[in-house]
Parts: sequence; structure tokens; C-alpha cells
Amino acid sequence: MELKVAIQGIKGSNHHQVATDFFGDDIELLECNSFDAVIDNLMIGAADKGIMAIENSIAGSIIPNYNLVYHNNIHVIGEHYLNIHHNLMVKKGQTFDDIQEVHSHPMALLQCKEFFKAHPQIKLVESVDTAETAKRIKEEKLEHIAAIAPKMAAKLYDLEIIADNIQTIVNNSTRFIVLKKQNKVLPEKEINKASLRFITDHKRGSLATVLNVMSDCNMNLTKIQSLPVIETPWKYAFFVDVTFNKYEHFAKTKSLMQIMAEDFKVLGEYKNALL
Repeated sequence: MELKVAIQGIKGSNHHQVATDFFGDDIELLECNSFDAVIDNLMIGAADKGIMAIENSIAGSIIPNYNLVYHNNIHVIGEHYLNIHHNLMVKKGQTFDDIQEVHSHPMALLQCKEFFKAHPQIKLVESVDTAETAKRIKEEKLEHIAAIAPKMAAKLYDLEIIADNIQTIVNNSTRFIVLKKQNKVLPEKEINKASLRFITDHKRGSLATVLNVMSDCNMNLTKIQSLPVIETPWKYAFFVDVTFNKYEHFAKTKSLMQIMAEDFKVLGEYKNALL
């Protein structure tokens, strides 16, 4: 039986690329039109695993996704970093001079803004997904319209890339997390990264004290993101990623955090994808 993987977007998108990079080609892809739908399909068992973008090296965190994972009690079982390459593609036979409109996800358009400053005659149009326009160009045989999408989309939908790597900043990377409804228990020796969520009280220095304890336990803090606690105005939860060399150091951290912080929860223990 093929592994069912839920992604935000369609075939040819960056989420599709991550799914094949992480799980291989032998998967059944469940295309979702939103991150909420990815979570919903995991919750009802329609998908075995899910792929979700969580932060970009240029645009920063995708903040709503942190709460989606926490509030639905979904487990982070892995991560993957993807270098983002934006490519301009058209129906075969079309040229750059034929383009009147370029359609893509708002973030892709934003990250290619400098390229299009030299071509003010081209109208930029937002769409729901980087690969969605590529698919429409093929299915509807669209002319005078180009898509910004990954190379995978050009291959899948038989389009021609007329300009590659048009993003303004070359070093553009997105971190994706791999999700599962139940925790995937790895051998402790394989675990060297974890995602945590906790709340501190309003006393002066509370957060600093918690972070110092993490440091004393040999945790390397790689990410911290604060989000309002919706049920309690002006109270904040902290989402933290830590890496470590020995699981026993992390086990000690967990024991201390359960005492020091409110609503402490481990969202996932997994392998650091950057090692």
C-alpha cells in the first residue's frame, strides 16, 4: 500500500518536491488547498503523513502553522530544507515577448519583484499556488500567460522555462516539517532536534531564566517564536526549536521545563536535517 501524503498545493509545487525528497516517489499525493486541510486530512486518517512549510529564510515564519500543529495535537516527526528556485515558464512555442500576465503565489511574486521591474508591461496576478497556473496553462492551452513555478511543474505540465532562477535573493530556503497524527518513536540515539511549546509567567526575567536552563543543559536554541495565547489577552506562548548532541541532555531539559514553564509540550523529537 502506498504511503498517503497530504500537501498544501498540487503536483509540481514545492510541497510536492519535499514529499518526494523525504519519502521517495512511491507515494500517493493528497492535494490540499490550505494548511488547515492538510491537518484535517491527518486528523480523519485520510493521509498518513503531512508536509507543511513553517519558515522561509527571507519571509520568516508562517505563524498560523505553529498553532495549527499545537491545537490539533499533531506530531512533528521530521524536517526538510528546500532551496527555492523560481522559474518563469510558458506554453511551448510562446516567447518572452508574448507574455502579458504572470500568475503565481503572492510570495513567489514578491520574491521576484526586482526581475519584473525591468518589464513594467507585464501584469502580475496572484494565484493560490505556484504550480496551479502551470497546470492551467497546459489544460487550457493558455497563451500570453506565464507561471512562476518550480522546475518540477515545467516537467509535469510540459511547459518551457524561458527564464530560470529569477528570484531577487539567490539564497532562498524554506524549512518544511513532516507531520503525523501519532508520534513516530525513533531510537534515542537518532534524535538530535526537538520542537517545544511553553508559556512563562509575567515575572521579570522568566523567559531569560528558562533559556538559561536550556543553555545549562547543553541545548542549542535554533528558533524562538512568540505567539499570543488567544484565550488569555496579553499572554504569550513560545515555540522553540533546540538541537543537542545527547538525548540524555534533552531528557533533563524536559524534566526541568515541566516544572518551570506553564503548558509545556513537546511537539516533536526528530533528526536534524542540517546534519
